[in-house]
Amino acid sequence: MRRSAALVTGPYAPPVPARELTVVSADGSRLHAEVHGPQDAPAVVLAHGWTCSTAFWAPVLHQLTADHRVIVYDQRGHGRSPAPGPGGYSHRALADDLVAVLDQALPPGRRAVVVGHSLGGMTLMAAAGRPQLHERAAALLLCSTGAARLVERARVVPLRAGRLRTRVQRAVLGSRAPLGPVTPLGKRVLRYVTMGRGAEPAMVEACARIVHACPRTVRAEWAHVLAELDLDARIAGLTMPTAVIVGTADRLTPPEHAHALVAGLPRCVGLTELPGLGHMTPVEDPAAVSGVIRGLVAAHGQPVEPAAEAVTDAEEQTT
Repeated sequence: MRRSAALVTGPYAPPVPARELTVVSADGSRLHAEVHGPQDAPAVVLAHGWTCSTAFWAPVLHQLTADHRVIVYDQRGHGRSPAPGPGGYSHRALADDLVAVLDQALPPGRRAVVVGHSLGGMTLMAAAGRPQLHERAAALLLCSTGAARLVERARVVPLRAGRLRTRVQRAVLGSRAPLGPVTPLGKRVLRYVTMGRGAEPAMVEACARIVHACPRTVRAEWAHVLAELDLDARIAGLTMPTAVIVGTADRLTPPEHAHALVAGLPRCVGLTELPGLGHMTPVEDPAAVSGVIRGLVAAHGQPVEPAAEAVTDAEEQTT
C-alpha cells in the first residue's frame, strides 16, 4: 500500500495504532483503517477531507487516544486506500465507505461520535439517509465543511464574487498539475489557501506533506465531484445531535456554510467559530476540536456494551 509522507516525530506525527484493518466497501473498494486507544473507551470515528489522509488527524489523536477508542480511515484514493476504478468517485461512494467503516470497524451494538472534516463532513451529509449512520452514530461533528455551491462560495482567488471568480477557482482547484515536492513556495501557497495567518511553520509543513502526497488524478477526480456537489437536501436527514465548527478565516468553506448548516440541522447542539483560523481547524487548534468531540461524547456517547467488547476481543485475537 502507498504510505503518506507524514512527519515521523513531533506533535504532527501520527501515533502508532493499536490495530490496522482493511475495510471493504459496497463496490469492493478497499479502505485502510486504523484503531487507536483503549478498547473499553468511548468510540469516535474520524473522516478526513479532500487530499488528506489519516495522518491529518495526528494532533487530534494525540488529544483523544488516552481515553477514547478512535477509528480513522483513508478515504478512497487517499493515503493507503487505493484509487477506485471508473465510476468510483461520487458522494454515494463516500456514503458507502463510511457505513462500511461503521459496520466493520465498530463492534456490533457499539455507537460512536462521528466526525467529518471538509470532504469528511460532506461524507456524513451524503450518508444522511443511510440507516447504518443513524444506528451507529450517537452524535456528529461537521468541521470546516459545506453542503453545496462550494466553488462559488470559496474565497481562494482574490476576486469579487461572481462568474469569473467561480470559473478561475474551478480551474485552480480541479487542476491535474502535479504538486511536486514540498518547497517553500508550495508551503506559502498552501498556507494562504488552507490556513490562518497564525499557522506555525510546523503545522504548514505537516499539512503540505500530506496534501502533496495525494495523487494528482485522485485530487482532480474528487475536485470534480466537489464542484458539482449539492447536499442541501440531506442536511435535514441528520437527525442526531450535531455540532458545527468553522474557522473565521476559512477560504475553502467560509463561515456562511457553517451558518447554513446550523440553520438546517434538526438537532444542532452548537456552533464553534474559531477566530483567525483557516480550513485546517483540526491541525490549527486540535485542543478546540477535541474539546467539542469530548463534549459530544460526554453528552451523547453510549457506554460500552460488554457483549460487544467480547466480540472485539475475539476479532483482535484473529488479526
